[in-house]
Parts: sequence; C-alpha cells; structure tokens
Amino acid sequence: MAVTDTLRAAMIEAAEQQLATSFDNDIATRAVCEAVGVTQPVLYRLFGDKRGLLDAVADHGFERYAALRAAQEQTGDPVTDLRAGWDGHLAFAQEYPALYQLMFAPRPWSRSKARERVFDLLVAALVRCAAAGALTTEPRTAAQLILSANVGIALNHIATPALFDDPALSHRMRDAVFSQVLAEATARGETDPLRSAALRLRAQLALVGTTALEPAETTLLERWLERITRSGRR
Repeated sequence: MAVTDTLRAAMIEAAEQQLATSFDNDIATRAVCEAVGVTQPVLYRLFGDKRGLLDAVADHGFERYAALRAAQEQTGDPVTDLRAGWDGHLAFAQEYPALYQLMFAPRPWSRSKARERVFDLLVAALVRCAAAGALTTEPRTAAQLILSANVGIALNHIATPALFDDPALSHRMRDAVFSQVLAEATARGETDPLRSAALRLRAQLALVGTTALEPAETTLLERWLERITRSGRR
C-alpha cells in the first residue's frame, strides 16, 4: 500500500473513532490530524475538506457492511437469506450507530455512495428471489420499499431505543413489507401468471444471461419483459 493510501486509511479510522465517541455525531478536523500526526493541509489535500472526509468515512462504512453481508451464510432459499439480511442490517446499525447515521441519515451535501451501494446489494438479493419465483414486483421497486422500512426502524432504534428496542417490532415491520413484495404472502388467485413469469425470466437473464440470443435481441427481450411487468401493476 502506498504511503498516501496508508495515511488516508489512518485518517479515516481516526475520524470514525472520533465520530463514535462524539455527542453530536460530528468530528473536529484538527483532532483527526493530531491523532494521525499530520497537519490540516494534508487532510485538505487528501479529502478536499471536512465533508470529503466524512464521505470517505461513510464509504468505508459500506466496505465493512458489505464484508458482513458477504460473511452471511447463503442458503438454498433466497427468501430466508433476505430475512437474515434484514436482521443483519439492523444488527449493523446497533453495533455502529454513529457510522450508520453517517451512512443513512440525509446529508444534502454528501457525495457518498454508501447508501446507493447498500441498495444495489439488496437488489442483487431480490433478483435471486425473483429468479426463484418468490417476488411479485420488480427487484428495484421491492428494494425501495424494503430499504426504506429497514433504515427507518434502524434510525428510530438509534434515536429512541427505549421505544424501538423490541426485536418483535422489527420483525413485524419486516413481515408487513415483505408481504407486499413476496409471492409466498400473496394469494394464488391474485397473482398474474404472465407478469410473474416475466419477472422470473428477467431475473434469470440478469443472473446467468443467455448465449442463445444476440446482444441486441437480449436487449429487446428485456425491454419486452419490462413492459409486461410494468403493465401488470395494480
């Protein structure tokens, strides 16, 4: 690792440690520099400003989040894995509350991609569900609903743990949201079989692709399948 990369990593770690012990979820750039043994111009050269440093901390938080998700044992049932992912998300928030808020609480000036990358991980998990025929809506739409609920529960738990510390509350929220997007919670008579088949085929194409079609043909097929899934919305 280059000296610059080592120094950058040390400053991110120092900022995260300061953030974790802060009373107002903020850091002091001078204290970060002193902890690493550099002057503030070094921070400005590496991160631009304090906001850039906080974005770097948030993005580093995603790497930790992704590592925990990767370590989660996958089963043969993508829905079971999806449920475990919800619980793992909340566990991450409970273990790293200040870092979690930096990653997920709205910061209008932020350029961090942490939240978008977590969203992409969730979409990938939902594509597995769709490929198994377990999803009733597009993976990205389902991800929007699930992540919004998961983040809401987590942030509320951090802000007011006395009101949100019951695990049963999180599971009730999880089950309520999942019932809107998972086929297992949908009455058979209410399912559009053509739309379900289109959802599943789109997911299979995303997962494994096909050599039976030319790239242009695959693109056209994906477009047709997308139109079928969207026209089937209620």
